[in-house]
Amino acid sequence: MNAVTVSTKYQVVIPKEVRQSMKIQPGQKMQVIEYGGQIIMIPIRSIKEARGSLPGIDTDPQREKEEREL
Repeated sequence: MNAVTVSTKYQVVIPKEVRQSMKIQPGQKMQVIEYGGQIIMIPIRSIKEARGSLPGIDTDPQREKEEREL
């Protein structure tokens, strides 16, 4: 487990191993959530990066029979 120190400006440095494994880039936005006494940082990814992240998903929505007949 990696430990970080909070600076006087309340900043932390994400350890190199974590940055590399999560492919975090300088200037990238992070969502910060407090949950159950923990601080969770979630990288915000662009739509382009998310494309193809759900292989096999059916992108052809099936509507109700009544809607298709309209």
